[in-house]
Amino acid sequence: MSDTVTPTSSRGLSVRGATKVYPGTTALDSVDLDVAPGEVVALLGENGAGKSTLSSIIAGVTSPTEGTMTWQGQPYSPADPGDAISQGIGLIHQEMRLLPDLSVAENVLVGRWPTRAGFLDERRMKEQAGATLRKLGFTGRLDQQVRELSVAGQQQVEIAKALMLDARLLILDEPTAALGQAETDALFATVAELKREGVSFIYVSHRLSEIARIADRIVVLRDGRQVAAHDDAQVSPDQLVEEMVGRSVARLFPDIAAPTETEVLRVEGLSSDTGRFRDIDLTVAKGEVLGIAGIVGAGRTELVRAIAGADSRVTGRVVVDGRDVVLGDSRSAIRAGVVLVPEDRKQQGVIVDQSIEDNIVLPSLPVLGSGGWVGRATVRRVAEHAARSLGVKGRLQDPASSLSGGNQQKVVISKWLQLAPKVVILDEPTRGIDVGARASIYEVVAALAASGTAVVVVSSDLDEVLGLAHRVMVLADGESRGVLSRAEATPGRVMSLATA
Repeated sequence: MSDTVTPTSSRGLSVRGATKVYPGTTALDSVDLDVAPGEVVALLGENGAGKSTLSSIIAGVTSPTEGTMTWQGQPYSPADPGDAISQGIGLIHQEMRLLPDLSVAENVLVGRWPTRAGFLDERRMKEQAGATLRKLGFTGRLDQQVRELSVAGQQQVEIAKALMLDARLLILDEPTAALGQAETDALFATVAELKREGVSFIYVSHRLSEIARIADRIVVLRDGRQVAAHDDAQVSPDQLVEEMVGRSVARLFPDIAAPTETEVLRVEGLSSDTGRFRDIDLTVAKGEVLGIAGIVGAGRTELVRAIAGADSRVTGRVVVDGRDVVLGDSRSAIRAGVVLVPEDRKQQGVIVDQSIEDNIVLPSLPVLGSGGWVGRATVRRVAEHAARSLGVKGRLQDPASSLSGGNQQKVVISKWLQLAPKVVILDEPTRGIDVGARASIYEVVAALAASGTAVVVVSSDLDEVLGLAHRVMVLADGESRGVLSRAEATPGRVMSLATA
């Protein structure tokens, strides 16, 4: 890439023989890594490959079992994240760690609020936070609570918080997972600007299409070991996938059969009282996959939540198999056969402290029980069948928090499939999921369509929408700008409508 400072490894980060052993497993095995000033090194691998473990060691979250590090020519062994930050190394987590009841500006500068005469200087705080957020394309209010933001907005706040640390090396863990194209472009422009100032980056992402744009070099991990390294980022996604998973994944998107002409879902004049979307009409047929595309803030998530009855402040009609669904009533939508797999699986999809099997059977309890009681044997039998059908890996008695992101997503999907839904809505179904798990989620979508289920897919990953959908609805500023057939839905055409 351009804008790269000449590497001088003695002034950057050097990791040698990094190893992390947990009881019964080796998470990282003798990994070396160099990051020079002004360089972006992409760190790739499936979930469980060791990326997060290596990042946590560098950021002081955990200590290595073996291995040494140097930073800016000096021995480096951070005691905790605060120690790493004080030495100029910060980590932007994929799982956001914001304070939901504080404002956007307060979160960006948390722990470093500017004061004047012993009191919070709110004006200066907003100026400092606003300057960084604007570079990232943030369009929300600085005084609104973080809990009111979309997932994409929260991700921008998380990134801004890290950028305010004045770090010389930033570890970006799936920073664009919740961002649309415009927000991703803004982030990449900020990275390029910081690179010119000599700031280094370790970039972790499952979006392989981004790697050639953002990275200077690539390191690939598999099963805790380094299996490949590339001196530039111009490597085909197919080759990277094969290195990551140890086998060829020749066809990421499965063939999806043509849909029937039998209408299952009809939406007429659906509008949000808050103005997030207006006068939306759409139909989905039996066995059809309808993609919904648009930049962040277009109203995609708000629309599908309204269709699923999760948001009450709406007007219009939602009709399933010719029968009206009560708006704002999720129970009515579920009874009609409409289920939603939400974009934030940890906050809205699974109960992380509950077991995998309990998560899977939760929506089915009313039909499984007798006299208000459900036997454990019944729970286990249903959960085992569901887990086996979707390939959920893990002991069913373990908490959902023990699963990888891909397996958590399979749990969310499988719990709804027990109800034999007529319409399945998937909002950002592969956010933060590795390429192997992503392919298996796509197979689930294909299987749902083949069974006659109507599927709606919302995604910030345009390739995903185009690869799965029979038709694509493009939203912009809360309005439908058109519905394109598969032949019409080229990247250029979709982005032209999304930004018009």
